[in-house]
Amino acid sequence: MKYMLLVCGDDTNDASGMAPVEPWVEELGDRGVRQHGHRLALPADAVTVRVRGGEVLRTDGPFAETKEYVAGFDILECDSLEEAIEAAAKHPVATIGAMEVRPFWEDEDPEGEIRRLDGELTDAARAGDAERVIACYARDAEVVSHVDHHRGAEALRKAWQARGPVTREVLEFRIHVDESIAFGHALIRTDGNLLRVTTGYRNVGPRWLIVHEHVTEATS
Repeated sequence: MKYMLLVCGDDTNDASGMAPVEPWVEELGDRGVRQHGHRLALPADAVTVRVRGGEVLRTDGPFAETKEYVAGFDILECDSLEEAIEAAAKHPVATIGAMEVRPFWEDEDPEGEIRRLDGELTDAARAGDAERVIACYARDAEVVSHVDHHRGAEALRKAWQARGPVTREVLEFRIHVDESIAFGHALIRTDGNLLRVTTGYRNVGPRWLIVHEHVTEATS
């Protein structure tokens, strides 16, 4: 299960004696616990945005005046909340600030969504429906193969309109998801050709889309 670790600093505490963070990052990264993270700029560099009565109100600085502030974040993959808490307790900032550990929302199924997207691509290709095919790709998607290179949705649309219906049978399909991006590795038979397809996906909010596709002929 994934957990968001909010690293909260405290202006009232002296950080000069704090241990370096790098060993913590490296140790959890080597174990596959820490998936992603980054340090944030100071609260003085923040901009708070509110909309009231249709008017956008901008305020320089954080949304709340407090000595504690979010200094960074880490995304952890742990078997339990207790494991995530143990990892948070080892973070150097925990000695001078605070660590908020919060589980990710559980009703998301990114791998299932990507597999459904691939199923829609298969159905659209078999029907020769260029618009349904293009709806599976981001506007700036690139598709590179051993015979051509298409950049952007319009170029893809023209290629599919000229191509017409094609057979598409997915023989193997492996997916690796990492937050808002994912990679797929597939073995596909299309119109008698056996192809290896590496696909990059991006989560654009309500759905996943293909942003990059690399197609090569399978040698075995």
